[in-house]
Amino acid sequence: MKGDRMGAEKVDNPLLIVEKKATFTKALVKGPVYGEKTFTRKDGQWREWVPKRSKLCAAIRKGMRQFPFDNDSTVLYLGAASGTTVSHVSDLCPEGMIFAVEFSPDTGRQLMLLAKKRGNIAPIIADANQPITYAPRVWPAEILYQDVAQRNQVDILKRNAQMLLKQGGTAFLCCKARSIDVARNPADIFAQVRGELKGMFQILEELDLRPFTMDHRFYVMRKL
Repeated sequence: MKGDRMGAEKVDNPLLIVEKKATFTKALVKGPVYGEKTFTRKDGQWREWVPKRSKLCAAIRKGMRQFPFDNDSTVLYLGAASGTTVSHVSDLCPEGMIFAVEFSPDTGRQLMLLAKKRGNIAPIIADANQPITYAPRVWPAEILYQDVAQRNQVDILKRNAQMLLKQGGTAFLCCKARSIDVARNPADIFAQVRGELKGMFQILEELDLRPFTMDHRFYVMRKL
């Protein structure tokens, strides 16, 4: 696939294609996961990564520069849902491990089905507020990704980072302003979030995810 790429000069990964209007990951397992388009070329099958379905993809589309996902990365993913974004992270880390935490058993069933097809996903049905309950099953992670839309989402991130993210590891936070306080100005909420993150993290990037999703900020950080 050729064409002008948005942000791709900052993201160098052989398992990722970022074009002007589309993004793709090289499929670890053939076939779509959530109805996304696929195409095949000599080096294998590629899956379209839809930014309106994935905040990580939206951040890439908005020019995110930090991209720590390596072939063998260990990732702790909080708020895995049915596994849409998790499946693309699985593509990017084929020899790594993604510990995918989801609270809802109903949603988690789809995640478990995905994990049966992909050996680098370990589904965990648990409350991300209580990392002590799943810490014995999780390896120390180089990457912590948090997409849990709750009022205390920053606190959830910090609890998990303290216990399970390696020193110097990368943390991603998908901050949904309306989940913290539906009545307040999102700009004020994001300013508060930045203050709460300081001390434990160095904020490397902060991205507004519009037009892919509204009232969200995507923070990329390094654990101090």
